[in-house]
Amino acid sequence: MLWLLFFINLGGTVYGYMWYWQQLLNTAAEKPLWYLPFVPDSPTASLFFTLSIGWLLIDSLRNKDLLNRQQSSWMRGFVEAFALITSFKYGIWAVTMIVAADLLGTPMVWQDWMLIISHLGMAVEVLLYLRLYRFGLGAIAAVAVWALWNDYMDYEQGTFPYLSNVLLNHLDIIQIFTIGLSVVGILIALGYFLYRRRIKV
Repeated sequence: MLWLLFFINLGGTVYGYMWYWQQLLNTAAEKPLWYLPFVPDSPTASLFFTLSIGWLLIDSLRNKDLLNRQQSSWMRGFVEAFALITSFKYGIWAVTMIVAADLLGTPMVWQDWMLIISHLGMAVEVLLYLRLYRFGLGAIAAVAVWALWNDYMDYEQGTFPYLSNVLLNHLDIIQIFTIGLSVVGILIALGYFLYRRRIKV
């Protein structure tokens, strides 16, 4: 199952960066280059989930107990916290945007159904594997800063993903919704950290 998840998410990550390619080119031409990391939201989230699965694969190959291992190194903890917060956030965000566009009059095509399934999978899979993560409070704080700064870049500096025209009139609501998802993702990570501390795992 870990190998299957690894390759599915790796393929999805590559496809995601290809999907953002034109927006990356446009951003590079119109804005400072340091804006680029804030453009491809979903593929970056799936990249970090893929990395977190890769670490679990290494542990399993070394016959380590995945459920009872000690707290991760800071770098691994950051990857795990990033995977959790952003995969949950953008998985739910993308599904909501596609459904909202459909309700506002943009009919869904087969690619939209593919994106709904894949992004819903992002949110579900990271919650299913949450119990194997061992990130610390510092990693949560670092990812929280990134997530909220990314929201600022998206909606104040214009790096948000290309949206259906019918959604552009509702950008203020989308911004609030996106920030709300960031907060929920951060609270899930914090709640899991505190729960693990309480049961001393």
